[in-house]
Amino acid sequence: MQKKTGVAVDRKQMIIDSEKIRSSEFLLIGEEADRLGLECYVIGGWVRDLLLHRSSNDIDVVVVGSGIELAEAVVKRLGRGAHLAVFKTYGTAQVKKGDLELEFVGARKESYRHESRNPIVEDGTLEEDQNRRDFTINALAICLNKDRYGDLLDPFGGIEDLEDCTIRTPLDPDITFSDDPLRMMRGIRFASQLGFYLSSETFDAICRNRERINIITKERIAEELNKIMLSRRPSVGWKLLDKTGLLQLIFPELAELKGVETKEGKGHKDVFLHTLQVVDNVAMETDNLWLRWAALLHDIGKPKSKQWEAGVGWTFRNHNYLGAKMISKIFKKMKLPQNEKMDYVIKMVDLHMRPINLIEDTVTDSAVRRLLFEAGDDIDDLMLLCNADITSKNEDKVRRYKQNYELVKQKMIELEERDRIRNFQPPVRGEEIMQLLGLEPCSLVGELKSAIKDAILDGVIPNEYDAAKEYLMQLAKERGLV
Repeated sequence: MQKKTGVAVDRKQMIIDSEKIRSSEFLLIGEEADRLGLECYVIGGWVRDLLLHRSSNDIDVVVVGSGIELAEAVVKRLGRGAHLAVFKTYGTAQVKKGDLELEFVGARKESYRHESRNPIVEDGTLEEDQNRRDFTINALAICLNKDRYGDLLDPFGGIEDLEDCTIRTPLDPDITFSDDPLRMMRGIRFASQLGFYLSSETFDAICRNRERINIITKERIAEELNKIMLSRRPSVGWKLLDKTGLLQLIFPELAELKGVETKEGKGHKDVFLHTLQVVDNVAMETDNLWLRWAALLHDIGKPKSKQWEAGVGWTFRNHNYLGAKMISKIFKKMKLPQNEKMDYVIKMVDLHMRPINLIEDTVTDSAVRRLLFEAGDDIDDLMLLCNADITSKNEDKVRRYKQNYELVKQKMIELEERDRIRNFQPPVRGEEIMQLLGLEPCSLVGELKSAIKDAILDGVIPNEYDAAKEYLMQLAKERGLV
């Protein structure tokens, strides 16, 4: 069982006494609201995180009346360096000054059309505004008006849900999720970020309404997936996506990794569960989002490469290559970035078996040099991924792999210090090859340059200009070019 958070709140008074809520910015907002005769409250994620003792910059202020009017008054009081952005269509305003960022909105009520998650918005009361919130823990509000400053309004038992580590909707979860299906993703994301549980009613409603996710844009889904990936244990979110049936709808390629097939008494590991363990292992070591994505996708090519070989068992030959080829299509479909971040993930997936192969085989200087050259500045990330990929239940095997892994790392350090291979370019450039041998631009120039590179990587010559030039002239003589 998960321990309760033990949130310290006086239920009788329901008053928050905290240095954060007594900050000058909140006092200023309250003063301006009183001057304008407006009720105002800080609401949602900031209040939740205050009670959980988590840092948060997500400050939402709801106003019974015009949020824009209050924002305009606040920005004047904040003075020089404060900036105001008004979004009249949505009745919202944003105030920024330095690291401070405030979102103001008028209290509202919402209604939905079945074919869209975009609500029909009308002015409403605070109670109606809290009714439209996605989860009870996000419906908490703290009054900023002087006569009730610090009063906590908790109409749906959000405090109790915080103590019980529970994600629950304020109203009927079927209506909540049908109205705005992105809330299903948000609920799973909060469970992953906070280490909370979905209530049974919430979980069942997500299962029933999962097909509604199809009206949500890929971009919004990708935002939630990235937040799941950046949580302390991403596997929590991915397992919930699977159990609720959402995974098959939003990421079928990952769902295909599930299951174990047995033949002649031999089975392979469940690649889905193995993958999630690798992601969690990486998450314990780094906040690098794209290395976490590489961990999630490192075995994505296994279903396509799986074969049964008599006398051997199940094999997944070239799954790294096949997986790397799949990533561009996956990123495009899921609206993930089509830039150097995608290229980095492709590179990690393509190379992730190379350190493992070095561990299993005799570690030669040539093989290590080539790995250093191909991985370049990403070699440390690659080795982190490789280490995270060691998940066998055989403790002796894990111990042996990790010992050999350390030997490979040490050899990399020694060779890099001596040969400076990482991201190197052959000491004799293409222009000089043409000049020395009287050649015009042609494929032969590239062949000679590659030959010099291979000679350095294979240890035939050192990574030095004089040695490379001498080797070039030797090649030229052999080919009758001089």
